[in-house]
Amino acid sequence: MKGVAPDQLPEFDTHKLVTFVNDSKTGLKAYIVIHRGDSRRPSFGATRMWKYRSQSDALREALRLSRIMSYKLAMAGLPYGGAKGVIAASRGALKNRRALLKSYATMVNYFGGRFITGTDVGLNQNDLYLMRRASPYMVGVKGDATRFTAFGILQGIRVSLKEVFGNDSIAKRAFAIQGVGKVGGALLNLLYPHAGRILIADINRQQLRAVMRRFPKVEVVKPSEIHRQEVDVFSPCAMSHSITRRKARELVCKIVAGGANSQLEDNGAGDIMHNRGILYAPDYAVNAGGLISVVDEYEHKRFDPKRVMRRVFDIRKNLRVIFALARRTRRPTHVVADEIAEQKFNGN
Repeated sequence: MKGVAPDQLPEFDTHKLVTFVNDSKTGLKAYIVIHRGDSRRPSFGATRMWKYRSQSDALREALRLSRIMSYKLAMAGLPYGGAKGVIAASRGALKNRRALLKSYATMVNYFGGRFITGTDVGLNQNDLYLMRRASPYMVGVKGDATRFTAFGILQGIRVSLKEVFGNDSIAKRAFAIQGVGKVGGALLNLLYPHAGRILIADINRQQLRAVMRRFPKVEVVKPSEIHRQEVDVFSPCAMSHSITRRKARELVCKIVAGGANSQLEDNGAGDIMHNRGILYAPDYAVNAGGLISVVDEYEHKRFDPKRVMRRVFDIRKNLRVIFALARRTRRPTHVVADEIAEQKFNGN
């Protein structure tokens, strides 16, 4: 990327390390970014693969999401730094996906265990198994991280319902899910037997058809309209920045709680929701279940789903603390959550 230093970008937050990874043989162009970390413990962050408009967009995504990982780890009580891997996929490089991902995994080895990663948007479990054969620093092979992410979001939704309506029952409630891929689909599976009404949207038509066959009672709306649906809970489970200032003004819901990372375009979007009386469950507090799962896998030789589930239940406690403090101080939940997380990872 010509002419722009990482520390000149608005997403830069005194990051520890920004690395450009290049392999001309496979066409690999990627960024591995560490936001916080030290020599004693590794930094965690899944790897995302996407077709970005430019290398600058890929770098900015890596900077932004690595920062969010520090907040997510801190909020979950996990003593590690945040990081992120972002592969800027090109049509040419994707012609040999296996070689591309093997090359990336080999590059991860250069960090000598200081960067632990898994799969995010654009990568699947088969990709993870392939990369694991080339690098021991891949996690997510023992447990189903998506399952724990969705379960954690469900707990966050229940706490949010309790805060707004006085009870946490899903029955008769209406939901709008933006994106029904891995996490959104898993959340839909948990909500479907109990919810009163579920509306969904996704840019992948093939995926939509598969979801509709499995869940025939869902209602499909256009991706551009999903946030405008009159529901109790809007659940963004797609890409970053799903809630812009404009969309925050257009929401017709009581609660926002979903699986996407970095949901707010900026703090102004969160402020608008707060001023409109919409409860926002901060994304990194709600969707930490998968991260909790892979960190547990890293820390223990034997994977224990019950142990992981106990830690995922802490999401409920964390949200109650955020909501109570926000209510008491009359401040937006995203501001309160950031302060709590920063106190933790700054050692205060």
